[in-house]
Amino acid sequence: MFNRLMKVALGVALPIAILAGSPAAAEIREHQLKFASANNKGHPQVTGMEKFAELVAEKSGGKIEVKLFPGGVLGGDVQTVSALQGGVIEMTVLNAGILASNVKQFGAVDLPFLFGSGEEADKIMDGAFGTGLMELLPDTGLVGLGYWELGFRNLTNNRHAVTKLEDIQGLKIRTIQSPIPIELFNALGANAVPLPYTELYTALETGTVDGQENPAANIINAKFYEVQKYMTVTRHQYNPQIVLVSKKFWDGLNDEEKAVFQAAANEARDYQRQVSREFDAKAIADIRATGMQVDELSPEETQKLRDAVKPLIDKFSAEIGPETVAALFKELETVRGN
Repeated sequence: MFNRLMKVALGVALPIAILAGSPAAAEIREHQLKFASANNKGHPQVTGMEKFAELVAEKSGGKIEVKLFPGGVLGGDVQTVSALQGGVIEMTVLNAGILASNVKQFGAVDLPFLFGSGEEADKIMDGAFGTGLMELLPDTGLVGLGYWELGFRNLTNNRHAVTKLEDIQGLKIRTIQSPIPIELFNALGANAVPLPYTELYTALETGTVDGQENPAANIINAKFYEVQKYMTVTRHQYNPQIVLVSKKFWDGLNDEEKAVFQAAANEARDYQRQVSREFDAKAIADIRATGMQVDELSPEETQKLRDAVKPLIDKFSAEIGPETVAALFKELETVRGN
């Protein structure tokens, strides 16, 4: 019953099955496909891609080859989504919130200070809410295979230490190209500058922006410590990532081939999340070791940030859909046992 209500809240008219549950009669054929991402080799995102490619090869008896293109070599996230819709690229993995420009309900996962832990996010994204979001994608030329993790985002800058809300005032902060992060940092007193991830290092190096916000894994992997002096552990937003397939490619697969992709995505998901969380647990120490100053906000200052961005929840609830946001918070209450 709850799942049905969730689908109504998300605006899903009819369930769209992306995986046939019964054993397929068709044979697995030979395929070669491109899997693109913005992060560099060594990042937990790319480690997950490598595991996925390995599992697909194993489960297809070597007939399906997944070629990896990390580091944004095939374009930034927004550009890659367009390439998937056109069938030029077959797969990508990116922040789920970026899809808000394709399906407005995806904006819900970008709301600030939403999840208390990665494990809490897993239950929401693997459950009725996340599944319902994925069922909205085929109409836009995309198919979702599941959710991975990027993690909790933190703030860095090159001007001064940020230990209180007022320190954020006036900083030019690069954000992802999504409405909520942009307004989030404007609400904190910064000047938000949306840029593709592939342009970020150069923007920091040249002073086009003063800082940026990303999980610790990205700060290490992209070597932002080379062009940033200060980091503040804000954990202001959690990013679930979504593994996407071009619907044009997906529609050309038979049921057995689809089953290979879905099974590999599920196994790689669990592996990728574990790698991501282990990486994050040691990344703060690694960042300190590079010479960056790392500050923690006091509970009082964290509450000031929460209070400053609260109006965004009401504003964006109207744009995302009040029923969708209500359904998300209802499921969060259930997960937390409230």
